[in-house]
Amino acid sequence: MTAPKGTRVTIASMTGFARRQGALDDFLWAWELKCVNGRNLEVRCRFPAGLDALDGFVRAACAERLKRGNLSVTLTADDKQAVPTFRVNEAALEQLGRLLEGLKGKIDAAPPRLDGLIGLKGVLEIEEQQVAPDVTERRLQAMQVDFIACLADLQQARLEEGKKLAAITRQHLSEIERLANAAANSAAAQPAALRERLAKQITELLPPVVTLPEERLAQEVALLAAKADVREELDRLTAHVAAVRGLLGQGGAIGRRLDFLCQEFNREANTLCSKADDLTLTNIGIELKAAIEQLREQAQNIE
Repeated sequence: MTAPKGTRVTIASMTGFARRQGALDDFLWAWELKCVNGRNLEVRCRFPAGLDALDGFVRAACAERLKRGNLSVTLTADDKQAVPTFRVNEAALEQLGRLLEGLKGKIDAAPPRLDGLIGLKGVLEIEEQQVAPDVTERRLQAMQVDFIACLADLQQARLEEGKKLAAITRQHLSEIERLANAAANSAAAQPAALRERLAKQITELLPPVVTLPEERLAQEVALLAAKADVREELDRLTAHVAAVRGLLGQGGAIGRRLDFLCQEFNREANTLCSKADDLTLTNIGIELKAAIEQLREQAQNIE
C-alpha cells in the first residue's frame, strides 16, 4: 500500500531531543524532552514540587503524537516572585531555653550561640508564599502550550532523523537484492555442477571396469539438486525486499513490521546457507546475512 499521489511520505526515528523555555511575568520554566529507542511508548516525567498536575496532560499529549520510544520529560521552574517568609517558632525556642537552664552546672559547655539555636530543627520555620489559584491556572495553561510546541520540535527532529534512516535502509535493501540475484545466478548453474562433481567422484571411487548407468546417475543428481534447491528461499527474499520498499513508501509507524520482516529475512538467509552446496553460494549467503543484520540495526531505530 502506498500513499496517495502528492502526499508527503515520512518515517520517524525514535531518537530525538528538544528544549523550550517560557516565562509568564517573573515565573520561568523550561521543558526538555529526550527520546531513545523502545519496544513501546514509555514516558517518564520529572516535575518540580507543586506542578504534578501537568502529568496527565503530558502523558495524553505524548500518547496522541508518538507511537514508540522511551521518552524522558523534564520540567524546571523558577518563581522569581516567590520570596519565602522566615518565622521563629517561639514555643520551641522557649522550650529549648528551659532545657538549657536545667543543664547549667551539670555539663561543662559554652553557652549556645543564636545561630546554633536557630539552626535546630523546628526553631526556624519557612513559609512559602501562596500563589493565587487564578495565577496558578494561567501558569499551567502557558506551560501546556509550550509543552505542545516542544513536543512538535521533538517530532520534527525525529522526522529529520527518519529521512536519514530511510535512505540507509534503501541502500541495505539494494545490497540484499544484489546478493539475492547473485545467489540465483549461482544456484542456476548448480544442477550441471552437481552432475559433473558426482560423475568425477564416481570415476575416482569405482574400478575402471565398473560403470554407473546414466539413469542412476541422473537420479542421484536429481536427489542432490532437490536438497540444494534454494529457489523458494530466493523468491521469498525478493518478496520481502518488495514488502520493505512498500512500507517505506507507505510511511508512518512501520517499525514493528520492519522488525518482523527482518526476522523473515534472517530465516531465509539461514536456510539458504544450510542448503549451499558450493563455496560461492556459501560466501554469498554469509554476505547476505551481514547485510540483513545491518538492515535490522536500522529498523530498530524506526518508530
